[in-house]
Amino acid sequence: MSASAPFDAAQDLRDAPRTGGRQRPKDAATLILTRPRKGGVEVLMGRRAQGHVFMASKWVFPGGKVERADGSAGFATDLSPADAGRLAREVSPRRARALALAAVRETFEETGLLLAEPAPGVSVAGPWREFRAEGALPDLAALRYIARAITPPGRTRRFDARFFTADVSALLHPEPTAGSGELDEIAWLPLDEARALDLPAITRFVLGEVAERLDHPDRPLPFVRMIRGQHVVEHQD
Repeated sequence: MSASAPFDAAQDLRDAPRTGGRQRPKDAATLILTRPRKGGVEVLMGRRAQGHVFMASKWVFPGGKVERADGSAGFATDLSPADAGRLAREVSPRRARALALAAVRETFEETGLLLAEPAPGVSVAGPWREFRAEGALPDLAALRYIARAITPPGRTRRFDARFFTADVSALLHPEPTAGSGELDEIAWLPLDEARALDLPAITRFVLGEVAERLDHPDRPLPFVRMIRGQHVVEHQD
């Protein structure tokens, strides 16, 4: 795989022009599912529907903002000590787990895929109702934390997003369904083909990170943000 490209700040501005508003970024989480295919790797991606205010028609990974219920949702396995340790440098253990749970929940909502282990079906209120009714509990040990990015100020939406990866083998079934309809197309795509799509700048950057980690799984974690009007990428051990 070729080396990951630098973050494209100019493209990032075109993706989501400044509106002048001021808002604090909301916690969000994204899951990049991978599977081996024909000597390479495929990633699961979806195209956002045209009607979205934010990133309409762009190809993205499943994900979304953290909900309050994610802070107390049940799980079958916890984050690995290494990944929990990386997140602990940024947030409390409860918030770290909420981020991981949000990535799993949002992936289920948008694609129908369950990163989970079988469990008795139960009835719960709130955003976890349909997930738990499937007879499953999240498998957080399958996640790997690989990147963080904060949307620059002045955008219509701002997120403090954490990006996780997981292998297809951790899914209860390997093929996506229609999900919530937020994504109007969902597909497994070879990495090189995915890079040729209409992608947000941060998605393209993270795809490069996924490619690099195939050969260097322990590389420092990138943190993309804007400081004094300039995009900065810091790498953290």
